[in-house]
Amino acid sequence: MTFTVETRTIAPDEDGMRLDRWFKVHFPDLAFGHLQKLLRSGQVRVDGARAKTNDRLAAGQSVRVPPLPRNDTPGAPVPLKRVGQVQKDAEYLRSLVLHEDRDVLVINKPHGLAVQGGSGTERHVDGMLAALAGPDGEKPRLVHRLDRDTSGVLVLAKTRKAAADLGAIFRTRSARKIYWALVKGVPTPKQGRISLFLSKQLGIEGERVRIMKHGDEDAVHSVTYYSLVDRAANAVSWLSLKPVTGRTHQLRAHTAHIGHPIVGDPKYGEGLETLPEGLPHKLHLHARRITLPHPRGGTLDVTAPLPPHMRQSFDMLGFDTSSYDPIVDAPEE
Repeated sequence: MTFTVETRTIAPDEDGMRLDRWFKVHFPDLAFGHLQKLLRSGQVRVDGARAKTNDRLAAGQSVRVPPLPRNDTPGAPVPLKRVGQVQKDAEYLRSLVLHEDRDVLVINKPHGLAVQGGSGTERHVDGMLAALAGPDGEKPRLVHRLDRDTSGVLVLAKTRKAAADLGAIFRTRSARKIYWALVKGVPTPKQGRISLFLSKQLGIEGERVRIMKHGDEDAVHSVTYYSLVDRAANAVSWLSLKPVTGRTHQLRAHTAHIGHPIVGDPKYGEGLETLPEGLPHKLHLHARRITLPHPRGGTLDVTAPLPPHMRQSFDMLGFDTSSYDPIVDAPEE
């Protein structure tokens, strides 16, 4: 067991991370309630000052970590139960890999698997990444996010340097993402641009975004290009979506706003009860493809196959996934 005071420096790839999230990454066994007590008593400090759980950290800052009991003493035996779980996590994540090189790991995240932990979430991608740690103990890092019920391409960095480079790529919107979705009805026009101001709200149903006006407090701009690929009569459409921005629930809120909510969406899917019978009651939104500059040069271009429930729906509706995807040529701004 370890009982010492430490001072740790915030790494470049951790810039902007919430303090509570930073502790979750570095001290996964520390309960959130315990962390709050340490903060209230001033035992945790950032650059010598008191801090709060939702404070955002900056690269280069120092964090005072008080004595914490941790089962990470070098050479300490690891419980067999934990060893078995780590092996299972590693095997599971390996089964999802779409691309891997010395810097980047890309997986096909399944529907229903959270990317990060939260209230009531015990199993998530971030929590399993330690199973893929290299000989130096460095584990892959998240550089972007997908909703729990959105499947598809998820990019991870294998080193701190790659995480910093990829983080900059995503922040400058140099990554091009294409999503596939099944929506209610048929949009008019068949191709278009959705531009809205959104605000993230927290309620009894968890996170949800609201449509706002320019200038409203906490309102952020969001832009999505959409294109109709195919349709089943006037009941269901297959849309290809290209988000220019990456706001919470952006595609779900955008499609609902134009009157064509995504099939299986419990938060924004009003009116979906009139859809054809047989469609699985799961969110039909898939991060199909991502193209971005590779940290070492060249281009990384990865495509993810449809999840089982969307494959079932596509087959049922007669949609051919080998057809041309018109959104590829959509503008970037």
